[in-house]
Amino acid sequence: MLQFVQQLVNGLSIGSIYALMAVGYSLVYSIMNFSNFAHGSVIMLGAYFGFFAMRLLGLPFAVAVLVAAAGTALVAVVLERLAYKPLRDRKAPFLYFIITAMGASIFIDNFVIATIGPTPKMYPDVFGQGPIILGDIAIGRVDLAMFAISAVCLAALIVFIDHTRLGKAIQATAYNMKASALMGINPSFVIILVFAIGGALAGIAGVLYGMKYQVFPQIGAITLKSFIAAVFGGLGSLPGALLGALLLGLIETFVSGYLSTQYRDLIAFIILIAMLVVRPSGIMGKSSEDKA
Repeated sequence: MLQFVQQLVNGLSIGSIYALMAVGYSLVYSIMNFSNFAHGSVIMLGAYFGFFAMRLLGLPFAVAVLVAAAGTALVAVVLERLAYKPLRDRKAPFLYFIITAMGASIFIDNFVIATIGPTPKMYPDVFGQGPIILGDIAIGRVDLAMFAISAVCLAALIVFIDHTRLGKAIQATAYNMKASALMGINPSFVIILVFAIGGALAGIAGVLYGMKYQVFPQIGAITLKSFIAAVFGGLGSLPGALLGALLLGLIETFVSGYLSTQYRDLIAFIILIAMLVVRPSGIMGKSSEDKA
């Protein structure tokens, strides 16, 4: 029972990070109906922004997180304006968006390698090394911070989407872009807003993930897990992305704890394949003829 509770805590911690990453995929997919595979590179830049804000500028952790979020929000918007908007204006097929996203990801990753270098970097110790002991359960300080910060960010996002005019505009545009435009909503502004929100959350996720592990140019590969989580929960569904991310984090942790860490990634991709075969729309997603 003790091991079960310990794995549960660890699973919720990593699942919350997957959730921060996955909502970026889902928000973009809900509006533009394609998977933004450059999202991982934005997360990687967020990890570097936070690292340099703390190491070079000496900023406190909270300010560094805000700097990383602002930086990645700007990067995501610039990426949309330069790479995706021309394709939207030409009404290009969705395959072109995916190819462009992959190309942008490769460019950003290699640009970081050429300028900063491939050497992994370590965040300064902010929360301390010793775990927090609750009875017989040991909770890592970084894990607790990851879960708490992710929970606050995701709760704020849900409140924003459900209870603000801009959030309602996002929902309307996701439901029907042409109809929302006829009702006075500017789809172009909504797209910029969605990329900015997804980019900001990606920056926060990058900082938290970099603090737990290391910062290096290939750190964005972790978004494969968040993409699996988004597909698992349902691409285009914000609640689905949250549910899928938490479930994936728990499944991975329990597999690692009770079987072997060698099966962790294997199980994740089995879930992806099984979901695409059995229920392509995911747990809470809606059916789509073009799910990329």
